[in-house]
Amino acid sequence: MVQRGSVAIVGAAESDIGAVAALMSPLDLMAQGIHRALEDAGLTLKDVDGLFCATTQARTSAMSLVEYLGLPDAYTDSTIVGGSSFEIHVAHAHAALEAGLCTVAVIAYGSTQRTVGRRAASAREFNPYETPFRPFLPATAYAMAASRHMHEFGTTREQMAEVAVAARGWAQLNPVAWEKKPLTVADVLAARPISYPFTVRDICLVTDGGGAIIMTTAERARGMKQKPVYVLGCGQSITHASITSMPNLTHTGAIASGAQAYNAAGMKASDIDVLALYDAFTINTILFLEDLGFCPKGEGGRFVEGGRIAPGGSLPVNTNGGGLSYCHPGMYGLFILIEAVRQIRGECGARQVKKADTAIVHGNGGVLSAQATVILGGPATV
Repeated sequence: MVQRGSVAIVGAAESDIGAVAALMSPLDLMAQGIHRALEDAGLTLKDVDGLFCATTQARTSAMSLVEYLGLPDAYTDSTIVGGSSFEIHVAHAHAALEAGLCTVAVIAYGSTQRTVGRRAASAREFNPYETPFRPFLPATAYAMAASRHMHEFGTTREQMAEVAVAARGWAQLNPVAWEKKPLTVADVLAARPISYPFTVRDICLVTDGGGAIIMTTAERARGMKQKPVYVLGCGQSITHASITSMPNLTHTGAIASGAQAYNAAGMKASDIDVLALYDAFTINTILFLEDLGFCPKGEGGRFVEGGRIAPGGSLPVNTNGGGLSYCHPGMYGLFILIEAVRQIRGECGARQVKKADTAIVHGNGGVLSAQATVILGGPATV
C-alpha cells in the first residue's frame, strides 16, 4: 500500500468553462488548465514528468497530450472509466510518485461537448441487451436507480428536488457557476420531464470545460507556493458496465471504495468537513451520502430535507454548485477534486466552509458503474 500523506496536491485550476471559444479543442482546454494549475503551484511545464488524462473526445488522449505539450519522456496514464477516472488517476499518480516513476504529476481533462454537441462528444456503443429498447442514456439508467430507491425506501420526488435546490444555493455563491437563477423544490418538480422520475432540473448541466491538478511528493510540497493538500486515502470499485448488470440498484460501489479510502486514511465519515460528490443526477447525492456512511441506507432522502446540505446547513456538500448548477462537461470528476483543494486551502470566498481541514471526493463513472473515493487533508492532518 502507498503511504498515507506521502504525496500532495500543490496546484489546481479550471480551464475556461461554460461555452468556450469557437474551435477550441479538448486538448486546448487540458493545456490551458495545466498552465493555470502550474502557475498556481509556482511551477512550469519543464517541471512536469508525469501526465494523467482522459477524455471521450480523443481515443489516445495521453499520446496526443504528450505531443501537444512536447513532453516525450513523461510517464503517462490515460485510464478511462468515465467521470471517476480522475479520482483513480490520483491513486495511480500517488503510486507513481512514491515509486519514483515521476516527480511532478499532472492530472488533466478537457471537453467541448456543449460546443460540438453531446452526441458528437460521446458516441454510445451498441449494447445488444439494452440498445434495442431505445433507452435515453444515461438519464434512463439513473432514473431506474431513483425509481427503485423510491419503491424500497419511500424516497420522494420532493426529497430529490432538495438536492438540486441545495446545489443551486451553492452555485449562487460561486462567481463562475453556469446556473445561478433562484430554484425551488416546486420549480424542480414543474420542470420539463426527461425520464421518470426526473425532470431536467434533476439532471446535470451540459457545458464545455476542463482543468488540471498538480501532484508531487510531500517532501517537495512543503517548500512550495501553496499550502499542500495531502492525499490521505483512496479506494475504487467497478461493479458493472451496463445498468442491467448492476447487482443492486440502490447499493453502489461507493460502499467498497469509501471503506477502502477510510481505511487508508485512518478516518471515518464523522471526521470529514467537506463533501464533494459526483452529482450528475439528484439521486447520486442521496446514494453516495448513504454509501459513504453519512446516513443509513434508505435514509438519504430524509437526510437532505430542510436544507441540511445547502449553504447554512449542517453538512457542506458540493460547495461549488456541483454538476447540477456549476458545470458538467461530460466527465465531472476532476472538478470535485479542484473544489476540495480550494476549500482546504481556504480560497472559496463567500462559499468557504469555516472548518475545512478534511474533504472526501467521490467520483462516479458510467451508469453508477465505476466508483472512486479520495480523502484529502490539510497540513494539520498529517
